[in-house]
Amino acid sequence: MPTVLRIGPYFFRFYSADMNEPEHVHVRRDKAEAKFWLEPMVRLEWQRGFSRRELSIVRRLTETHRTFLLEKWREYFRGG
Repeated sequence: MPTVLRIGPYFFRFYSADMNEPEHVHVRRDKAEAKFWLEPMVRLEWQRGFSRRELSIVRRLTETHRTFLLEKWREYFRGG
């Protein structure tokens, strides 16, 4: 599970087993985690442990770095 981005306490990761799913990212902080689809726009799939306020922050960070995260997804799962 590579961490492709870290911002403060948030780790943006991919899970190797997710290669057959559409582009997405898992964001973790301590025991909290959220999964966001990246295409066609950032959408929350599920979350556990984040407050509504913190989830809003995590969503904004994901939106801000969406292009970078998509590039890293494609490099990791498709070889470029």
